[in-house]
Formats: sequence, C-alpha cells, structure tokens
Amino acid sequence: MSPTQNPVIVTKSTDLQTSGGQTEGMIRQNALVGLTDGICASRMIAKPHTASAIHHHEDQDTVVFAFSGHGAVVSDGGKKRQQLAPGDYALIPAFAEHQEVNDGDEDVVWCIVRSGKEPKVCNVEDWGKS
Repeated sequence: MSPTQNPVIVTKSTDLQTSGGQTEGMIRQNALVGLTDGICASRMIAKPHTASAIHHHEDQDTVVFAFSGHGAVVSDGGKKRQQLAPGDYALIPAFAEHQEVNDGDEDVVWCIVRSGKEPKVCNVEDWGKS
C-alpha cells in the first residue's frame, strides 16, 4: 500500500498580499502558510531607505534567500551587519533578535522560509528587551 500523497500547491507571486505578522518598515506577504506543520514561506519587501523594527521569530528558525536588491541583516545587539546580495542565503536562528535594513534606492525582496506552520513575529522595543 502506498502512502497518501498530498497535492502540489502553487501560489502565484501576483496573488500575494500583505498578510500575517508585520514588522514596521517591512512588507510581509504570506505565500505558503498553514499547509503543513513543519514549514511555511513568505515574501518580504523592504522599500528603499527603510529598516525594520528589531524583532525575532520566537521558536522558529528562518532561512532567507535574497531575491533582488541589496539589503542587510543587523544582529548581535546592533553590532553585526551582514550584507545580502541577490542569490545570497542567511540563517536566522530561533529567538535571534535582528533587523532588516535597506539603505539602497531599490526594493529589497527576500524569500523567507520558517520552521513552523504559520510565521511568528515578536517585535521588541530595543535590543535585548523582548
């Protein structure tokens, strides 16, 4: 007996709308959410000359794929800044406080994949003030 197979699900980029937990300075758009217990995906857009609030994603590990634009992830209490160019990946561990920054003149677009059914966002007032 073969296992039951779930259908392949496609979400068109043209169907994405602002949704889910938001962080000031970023536009988050759920793409594949609530479909399986172990993983979810969304698109994050950072407009030119913006920075997100400081936040973390609770118990979820996060993989970032930089699709377009040049942005940065700030972490370690604001002391570490790592640039992401198109094609780069980043791993943001669970509970790691961070901030996304777009100092450029074009949108930054990242694919965000998290370990969980629904994306979690916990905004904090300042570094270490969860």
